[in-house]
Amino acid sequence: MHHTKEKKILIAAGEASGDLHASYLVKAMRTGEPSLQFYGMGGEKLRGAGVHIIFDISELSVMGITEVISHLGHLYRVYSRLKKSLESERPDLVILIDYPDFNLRLARAAKTCNIPVLYYISPQVWAWRTSRIKQISKLVDKMIVLFPFELPLYEREGVEVSFVGHPLLDIVKVSSSKEENLKRFGLDEQKTTIGLLPGSRLSEVKKILPPMLEAAHKLDKCFNNLQFILPVAPGLKKEEVVKITERTAVPITVVDNSIYEVIDCSHLVMVASGTATLETALLSTPMVIIYKMSPVSYLIGKILVKVPCVGMANIIAGKKVVPELIQGEATAENIASHVTRMLEDTRYHQQMREELSSLRKKLGEPGASMRAAQIALGMLSN
Repeated sequence: MHHTKEKKILIAAGEASGDLHASYLVKAMRTGEPSLQFYGMGGEKLRGAGVHIIFDISELSVMGITEVISHLGHLYRVYSRLKKSLESERPDLVILIDYPDFNLRLARAAKTCNIPVLYYISPQVWAWRTSRIKQISKLVDKMIVLFPFELPLYEREGVEVSFVGHPLLDIVKVSSSKEENLKRFGLDEQKTTIGLLPGSRLSEVKKILPPMLEAAHKLDKCFNNLQFILPVAPGLKKEEVVKITERTAVPITVVDNSIYEVIDCSHLVMVASGTATLETALLSTPMVIIYKMSPVSYLIGKILVKVPCVGMANIIAGKKVVPELIQGEATAENIASHVTRMLEDTRYHQQMREELSSLRKKLGEPGASMRAAQIALGMLSN
């Protein structure tokens, strides 16, 4: 190993799922090259992986365009600090994780300083437009994608791109049995368990949880053997979520973390659009996907985005495997009626289970973080 200078890397993740995957990437890179120094923007997971965090993203957790505007000043200060650091620290590599509006600006700054840029985890729906990909091709030296259908999109524009498979394949695992988990959560084995996954940001939970709870109430009146459980996403305070669930007459068991165990022991889940839909698909649990944003964000998004589905599970399958209720359709009545169908029509439920378990094969092989780390280390040794 060449010890001329310890290599320094700026890494930037803007939200919880990016923070998670970035932390696995950092750990994998360190196995190959323990002396690497990382600094940048991220959350508790990157901090836990030994990254010097200049800006903690737990202060941001916003979603939707109107919510973002109030944070622009804040973000701009972070951007200026990281940009300055490109000149003062002269990192050997910049690794950007998703979060395109911010990260592509940072990529432009790195380009100006002649620092190589690796983009890990392609921005989603937002980027699947040729004009966006053309923009990325000018700013990024290498792109690493998680989904097979993203490869041709970048290759067509001449971007140097690699498909590594999805890091969740290594992460989404359940060590204990359904029975053990039900017992641990204090649930009844004889009842049918329904999971509620209202998202990972408070602003999102406040929009999505109420219709879910109202649907739970409707279902509880029609079926006498249901029980409901809600795993609180990391970064959210349990008591804030409990406060919302207490407004409904139906008892909801609220647990910290253990999201995979909750999904695994649920007969089906109601889930906010996002990473959780993919995690649920990898555990082959049937679901109803719910998507709500502020009306302004939604309208802007609708104009920008030409995608038939919002749920990752459906996008990968290339068809509607699981129902999606978007914006105005995301009512308690609609949620309850989809769930009712899953509870009453066992064949429909089973078929959804099978479609989801075949989805796993489309996501490549385990070891994605390791493969991404090899690519990043290769860029350092140049």
